[in-house]
Amino acid sequence: MSKNMTFEQLAYNVKNVHEATSAYAKGAVNQLLTARNWAIGCYIVEFEQNGKERAEYGVNLLQNLAERISIKGLDRQMLTTCRLFYLRYPQICDSVSRRLKRIGAIEQIAMPMLTEHVSVMPTETCLENCDSVNHKFETPSELLITKLSFTHIRQLISIDDPLERFFYEVECIKGTWSVRELRRQIDTKLYFRAGISKKPELLLEKIQNGGSEATLSVKNAYALEFLGLDAKDEVSESDLEQAIMDHLQEFLLEMGKGFCFEARQKRILIDDEYYFVDLVLYNRILHCNVIIELKVDKFRIEHAAQLNAYVSYYKCEEMNAGDNPPIGILLCTEKGPKMVQYVLNGMDENLFVSTYKLQLPDQKQLEEFLINEIKALGE
Repeated sequence: MSKNMTFEQLAYNVKNVHEATSAYAKGAVNQLLTARNWAIGCYIVEFEQNGKERAEYGVNLLQNLAERISIKGLDRQMLTTCRLFYLRYPQICDSVSRRLKRIGAIEQIAMPMLTEHVSVMPTETCLENCDSVNHKFETPSELLITKLSFTHIRQLISIDDPLERFFYEVECIKGTWSVRELRRQIDTKLYFRAGISKKPELLLEKIQNGGSEATLSVKNAYALEFLGLDAKDEVSESDLEQAIMDHLQEFLLEMGKGFCFEARQKRILIDDEYYFVDLVLYNRILHCNVIIELKVDKFRIEHAAQLNAYVSYYKCEEMNAGDNPPIGILLCTEKGPKMVQYVLNGMDENLFVSTYKLQLPDQKQLEEFLINEIKALGE
């Protein structure tokens, strides 16, 4: 350390050591909070499975426990979250036990399973209730604890499907997402969009490189599994339209950022004849109308001509001061890229043809991709 330290150097050194230690302390506290909550969940499940007093407390166990311990922040809802955390992530037992042993917490709280046999996983009775024990996709426990806060984990444990949960774990760690970003990607069904992408790595690379703003662009494929329609059933365009209206919030989130609903079956008059536009949205970021036509079959030439007419009509008759030209999106089940290219050549440049999926396709491609992703994280 220099004897001729200036005041500016002093100020810099104090600030630097404060920031470094604060960041470390914050990380350590977050990790211990995660370990504490897992341990609490462990206790609860052990009591439920093996406790002699189980029948006495029954369904009111967590409420009674919250009232008995009377610790701020550990109410019934939080205890429920801790319990689910343990059931979702039994594999982090060793990492939790090491942290609790390091600060002497295991001896103080006499944790039943971790005191004598640190490497032993929870009892078989408990494991029967854990949905990820036999699942081949598991994010390494140290990555989960060191790279994700418990607030992140609370978002993840709400996901029932282990593969989907694993997907968001990996991408969240890889992209160092904030809790808000993780929530947004879950809400906008990134997992399903990656599943229907021919090259999911391109979609994810775009998002990890700041592509969250790219949600304004028209996607090549949309995941509409939340509509609850069976792709094998005979679905009419009115059925599809009604399902979208019943799940309007999810649909607008899937479309991207800034979309607002304006009209359904919008009646327009052309040459003394009425026509009906399936859906009309408005994007408050792009400042334009978005005309959507729904088709329950593959792309045909007449579909593009119809959409082009509607977009042209809106450009001439419906634009207000400050609006940008409208965008047209044709949603169909299949499309031949060459035919779409030829048909749209010379038409309005704001016309797009996208496909949609009512169900997530075979997950094999996505599973292989995730295996490579988790290997890359460990390198």
